Amino acid sequence: MFRSSRRRPAIAGGPGAGAGIGYGARSALGIVGAIIVLIGSVVGAIIVLGIVLVLLKANPHNAIVKDIHDAAKTLVGPFDGMFTISHHHRIEVAVNWGIAAVVWVVATRAIGRLLSR
Repeated sequence: MFRSSRRRPAIAGGPGAGAGIGYGARSALGIVGAIIVLIGSVVGAIIVLGIVLVLLKANPHNAIVKDIHDAAKTLVGPFDGMFTISHHHRIEVAVNWGIAAVVWVVATRAIGRLLSR
């Protein structure tokens, strides 16, 4: 009638059998995977916010704008300057930084999904 909340030991080759990793290790990897996904999402959000500030021509002398722009520029790394679009600095930033944001989010989600298996 009522199901027990206790886990039953896995039978070798049965549905609960893991590939040598216990339940505790699997849940710890799941937590690490979730943290990695969260970090990637935050990094992607910072980069997108930096793009928006550049596109809207936010005042670069404002402390908040400068801090967000500097953080985004650091996180973009090698993607900054990947493509050169003459006479259109804002579009160039949007394209290059946008690619970096997508790579960050996709890569961290893939890593997080692998760890959560």
